[in-house]
Amino acid sequence: MLRVAVVGSGPSGVYTAQSLLQQDPEVLVDVLDRLPCPYGLVRYGVAPDHEKIKSLQNNLRTVLEEPRVRFLGGVRVGAGDVPVARLRELYHAVVYCVGAAADRHLGIPGEDLPGSWSATQFVAWYSAHPDAVADGYLSGARSAVVIGVGNVAVDVTRMLARGPAELSPTDMPQAALTVLAASRITEIHMVGRRGPSQARFTTKELRELGALPDTDVLVDPAELAADPEYADPSALPAPQRRNVEVLREWAERRAVTGARRRIRARFFLRPVELLADGGRVGAVRFERTVPDGRGGVVGTGRFEEIAAQLVLRSVGYRGVPLEGLPFDAEHGTVPNAAGRVLRDGVVTPGEYVSGWIKRGPTGVIGTNRPCAKETATSLLEDAPALARRELPGDPLAALRAAGVEPVEWAGWQSIERAEAALGTSLGRHVVKLPDWDSLLTAARGSAG
Repeated sequence: MLRVAVVGSGPSGVYTAQSLLQQDPEVLVDVLDRLPCPYGLVRYGVAPDHEKIKSLQNNLRTVLEEPRVRFLGGVRVGAGDVPVARLRELYHAVVYCVGAAADRHLGIPGEDLPGSWSATQFVAWYSAHPDAVADGYLSGARSAVVIGVGNVAVDVTRMLARGPAELSPTDMPQAALTVLAASRITEIHMVGRRGPSQARFTTKELRELGALPDTDVLVDPAELAADPEYADPSALPAPQRRNVEVLREWAERRAVTGARRRIRARFFLRPVELLADGGRVGAVRFERTVPDGRGGVVGTGRFEEIAAQLVLRSVGYRGVPLEGLPFDAEHGTVPNAAGRVLRDGVVTPGEYVSGWIKRGPTGVIGTNRPCAKETATSLLEDAPALARRELPGDPLAALRAAGVEPVEWAGWQSIERAEAALGTSLGRHVVKLPDWDSLLTAARGSAG
């Protein structure tokens, strides 16, 4: 009987566990997570107003409630509670599904000014990630610049434009709801360095901006026309073509209704510096770009400044090293062959990766399914050799003997009950617990 540890309980980890169960009728899987809550970015990365996507938690729950699966939350692997080498001793195989936790930087002057943040930090705050920092994101801000034109950029733009009536029904933590409800931001610029045909957002996400109440969405026709694909987008793939069509519709409408908020979608502007005002960010200096004919852009030497007291960069994620595992710093991934971890180009028996740490931060949630299946298939091909090794006993007993007290599934269910009770007390539905102390206190309540 094969015993496998899956490190990470987001989609890639849960899909890996599911694929193992489907291909091997006897395998036992422990899904470990650093946090006391499962679901990874589905809980802490999907926007709170996206209930349909967040409902994917129900599918992940089905896997984690399988009799041959155990959820063990609050376990830090690597430099924390359990070294990689020790985890390898406790299981026949270990699959690392730890995602890409870092954000990319712009690398420009002024990026570290107060008021300048990554979208990752902002999302963590309004999603109640227990590591999030509540450090006055909206303090004194009347204008915001979001750098990037992917779905995360659209998400944070939409959150900045939402009113309390739309945010209150979500599971957003109360402190974030209070701050966003009191926001004085009326101008939000979402800026890309390339053209609309190369934007990475999906059309569904883009259209949601146009449906926001009390919000005008404005697009500069001249910026759209600078895109070579704009005049005739018929050769574009369907997703990009639909994006261009939506933006064209907004540009032609050019409607300013007097709404309280304005979202401006900007293109062909490359950030070159964040400018200070009173010790905080006060504006972003951009260079106008033009297509270079090879899919990129070049600077024109013409510049523009956009006033902003809040700047959120959304220019991609990046994997981070896990102590004890090899790491390709250039690509931000663990070197692997079909999911098998490579050390100095040689397969390491019993060590595997899946998800973003395997392939880089690409694709949508569903992309993790085939990725997980490939890794699970590799693992099970190796299973006859792996299963020959005798294990020291139940890994959970070994963890407890080492002073680690994992949050099991009953603990997570206790957290869910506490969040439902908090929501009821606030006149809302479910409200997330926002910090480590409240989460662990709720989890330990299951012991009674």
